[in-house]
Amino acid sequence: MTSRKPNILLITSDQHHWNAVGYNNPEVKTPNLDRIAREGTVFDRAYCPNPTCTPTRASIITGTYPSQHGAYSLGTKLLEDRHTVGEDFMHADYRTALIGKAHFQPLHGTETYPSLEAYPVLQDLDFWQDFHGPFYGFEWVELARNHTDEAHVGQHYALWLEEKGCDNWRDYFRTPTGNTDDQYRTWPIPEAYHYDAWIAERTNARLEHYAEGEERFFLWASFFDPHPKYLVPEPWNTMYDPNEVTVPEKTPEEHTTNPPHFQMTQESDPDFSAWQEPEGNAMHGFRSHLHDKEELAKDIAIYYGMISLMDKYIGQILDKLDELGLAEDTIVIFTTDHGHFYGHHGLIAKGAFHYEDMVKIPMVARWPGHIPAGRRSAAMQTLVDFAPTALSACGIEVPRSMTGVDQLAVWRGETERARDHILVENRHQPTTLHLKTYVDERYKITVYYGRAYGELFDLEEDPGEIHNLWDDPAHAELKAELVMKLLQAELGKEPLPMPRIAAA
Repeated sequence: MTSRKPNILLITSDQHHWNAVGYNNPEVKTPNLDRIAREGTVFDRAYCPNPTCTPTRASIITGTYPSQHGAYSLGTKLLEDRHTVGEDFMHADYRTALIGKAHFQPLHGTETYPSLEAYPVLQDLDFWQDFHGPFYGFEWVELARNHTDEAHVGQHYALWLEEKGCDNWRDYFRTPTGNTDDQYRTWPIPEAYHYDAWIAERTNARLEHYAEGEERFFLWASFFDPHPKYLVPEPWNTMYDPNEVTVPEKTPEEHTTNPPHFQMTQESDPDFSAWQEPEGNAMHGFRSHLHDKEELAKDIAIYYGMISLMDKYIGQILDKLDELGLAEDTIVIFTTDHGHFYGHHGLIAKGAFHYEDMVKIPMVARWPGHIPAGRRSAAMQTLVDFAPTALSACGIEVPRSMTGVDQLAVWRGETERARDHILVENRHQPTTLHLKTYVDERYKITVYYGRAYGELFDLEEDPGEIHNLWDDPAHAELKAELVMKLLQAELGKEPLPMPRIAAA
């Protein structure tokens, strides 16, 4: 099939450190991601708009920041009245589909805020047998919600397991849905039944469907790995030797000048109750991060194994594009929703720690003949920019409600940059954990609502973010300048739903 307007294939992982890909790190084997990088452009300064799942995933499909689309934290939902990019594609006669993880809605709903991704409908297989959308601008969805062996397993993935003859699928998942709780690093589930295989198979079925009908498409293949828990089937569990992986470590005393929650993660039994709010629920990462280095090395080996397994199935999707003759007319983007800590700065879980490890993400884009091959770009990217850029590439008008930037000229190598800063939001609690980070080419500043503390790093002189300059008198003028830049960025990102069409 040939077409004047390209297709869009978005492939995402989950909680994926920017350096845990082969094209950045020879310790990790990702031949298929390396293939996309070789045939496209690597963006070395791509960022998430929020370091947790729901807010960033909602930003991907709305082209707006969490503070604008409203799904500001885990446990919230993207309200159904929000405009999504899938609607724009459908209005332009594109087919739209999402296979894998959505996480636009929480695991529990209420009468006021119902959730299709919540119990008990999550595991009502009769419902999912008949439901394939529409869902947030995707006319076809095939969904799951569990990371590795979580008890949240259900939806279309559980149906697929049964269709494949895996009648004992509950034996591979945790109670109360499953029958076991003692799976540790090695997941006994046969690879053929792993959700990576399901995502690749169902994504390829959509590609075949669209190719047969000669239809343009926006298709999102949304993988769950390498989000912990660290668990992968044979032989991927032994692909990496823990004795040969690099284990990141904390620099002694590096948290001395950081906000108190950084320091408390290095205590054995920290009390984070001062940050707890009635409406806030769980606080991710606000716990002890103390760990044994040898055990962490074993976790990293599994983390890399999860990535390599996922890469295999990404390769099957890329091969299907080639087989169907779609590769030349399809923009392929690989990225993730946010980063991860596995020892960096002494941290081992995501949270309100806006280091590059958490907010910078891997990102590559391929479009033969349009996006330069074998290129690396230092142009700043954020996932808020995905929707307007994808629409622009397909010749579809970008809604004025979107506050992301059109990066198409940057992707095509026609201009050096489309933005000079990044904003990362994190309102994990209504008031006590409400922070924003501003990043420009050299500096990064993080401010906290209602707090006198913060972070300021010189990424050029201190790329490891070891020396917090927030309280350094010699950098007081720089801090004031960056706070003003953050304010200007906040003013600049306000949406303008319509132009002024009259004087009054």
